[in-house]
Amino acid sequence: MKIRHYNDYNFDLPEQMLYDSRPLTAREFNRERIMATKTTDKPLLEVSKSAPDFSLPDQLGKTHRLRDYRGNWVVLYFYPKDDTSGCTKQACQFQGELPQFKNTSAVILGVSPDPPESHLKFADKYNLTFTLLADEQKTICTKYGVWQRKSMYGRSYMGVVRTTYLINPAGKIVHRWEKVKVPKHDAEVLKKISELS
Repeated sequence: MKIRHYNDYNFDLPEQMLYDSRPLTAREFNRERIMATKTTDKPLLEVSKSAPDFSLPDQLGKTHRLRDYRGNWVVLYFYPKDDTSGCTKQACQFQGELPQFKNTSAVILGVSPDPPESHLKFADKYNLTFTLLADEQKTICTKYGVWQRKSMYGRSYMGVVRTTYLINPAGKIVHRWEKVKVPKHDAEVLKKISELS
């Protein structure tokens, strides 16, 4: 997989655009240059705080709002990019345990800056039946503190830090996993829901 040459651009490219060897179009260049000047790191949200509401489209274009899930546990997980190794493993683990999550009245919402079309291909390829939300403007990623500066090969770029928030039926954040390690993460989340239920 080719990676864009950093020296071609005098601003930080977002992670979504690194794994593409083609040159940026003029529209992409201007959009990302403007975004880079506006982006500042924000801290992750603290446990016990109310989870900020949002409105985002899923892989089928349907709009989801966090408030629509009041009364359910919500596993809100942020991941860097569709169809990459770690993100695929994480999604497939959640899919494999989906019946167990449903038994605890929990819904899984995956969020990344990929567009709905990318989410749909990702879901179809791996038979994912839970909701993937598209935060193309990184608004929710920024609000939840997961859109952060990262580094690769000595250069910095903006990207999603793999993070999971557990939100209780009242809409409060009751647990947070940051810089998530994928193996057995699904089991950790299930265990925490069981402990807090």
